[in-house]
Amino acid sequence: MMDDTLIRYKDVDIHQQELCVLNGVNLELHKGEFVYLIGKVGSGKTSLLKTFYGELDIASGEACVLHYDMLHIKRKHIPELRRKLGIVFQDFQLLTDRTVYDNLEFVLRATGWKNKGEVKDRIDEVLQLVGMGNKGYKYPNELSGGEQQRIVIARAVLNSPEIILADEPTGNLDVETGFAITQLLHYLSAAGSLVIMTTHNMQLLWEYPGRVYRCADHQITDVTDMYTTPGTAEEK
Repeated sequence: MMDDTLIRYKDVDIHQQELCVLNGVNLELHKGEFVYLIGKVGSGKTSLLKTFYGELDIASGEACVLHYDMLHIKRKHIPELRRKLGIVFQDFQLLTDRTVYDNLEFVLRATGWKNKGEVKDRIDEVLQLVGMGNKGYKYPNELSGGEQQRIVIARAVLNSPEIILADEPTGNLDVETGFAITQLLHYLSAAGSLVIMTTHNMQLLWEYPGRVYRCADHQITDVTDMYTTPGTAEEK
């Protein structure tokens, strides 16, 4: 089936400033897949994610994200693309001077939702989805790290994105909370979104299997097989 391919990269080179970060990237990622990007700091994982939402330009090759040609995308179309993506990044923090509910309402209003009843229903729905149904009145600083991350995920899925990009979503969390957040993202992929997450936590790959790509030496390689048979992958 052709139409469930959401990201297709063919012979893509990615540069940051003048330096080559990744070259010859070939990827085909589909609806409902759960994809891990692994590799050392500086290996290009985050740079690759940034090309998916137009934060970093592609140097050459063919790149298609949700039918947008990322090599020739016009600046004015990038906001439109981003509205179709759910982004869970360290830089996309919650607004600290607003309640959880107001944080979510802000996003919906900014993306064209006008009807107050519909806004409320959608916010209630995503808060339930991430297990935070009773936390709408709280301010971000009254929540634990794991709870804040759940709200960031709730915000990312407000507009039912086809693709969710998560950069180290469990990075600052304890093991158990990290598992719970990964489980939530897994659930979202099972519901039909393509979820792509970077991680340094190899344990997650065994607990919540998915496709695994490793970035190393300017290349990206599918290493899924190494994480499906116990005992084959070296621990980091």
